[in-house]
Amino acid sequence: MSDVLERLAEVLEARKQAAPDTSYVASLHHKGLNKILEKVGEECTETLLAAKDAEQSGQTRELVAETADLWFHSLVMLSHLDLGPDDVLAELANRFGLSGLEEKASRNS
Repeated sequence: MSDVLERLAEVLEARKQAAPDTSYVASLHHKGLNKILEKVGEECTETLLAAKDAEQSGQTRELVAETADLWFHSLVMLSHLDLGPDDVLAELANRFGLSGLEEKASRNS
């Protein structure tokens, strides 16, 4: 599974150096973090709406597509800040064996 994320991270990193008129990702980087965050927010809202629709209809195709868009734009955001999926996967791995309640409490101390 992480092979897809690794390949995508490599592509996103390469696109940071591309001309904005030749790459959607390059155009986002060129416009800056605020534009990237706007896209993450937009995709988050669309994902939430798709989840509500999926609960009512039982159809999940749109939810999966919107989640893919959200993950993609989140990866663009991470790339812009010189981070990648490995950073997030490492954080998730660190949380194994720790209850969700314990993890949340540890953030407040």
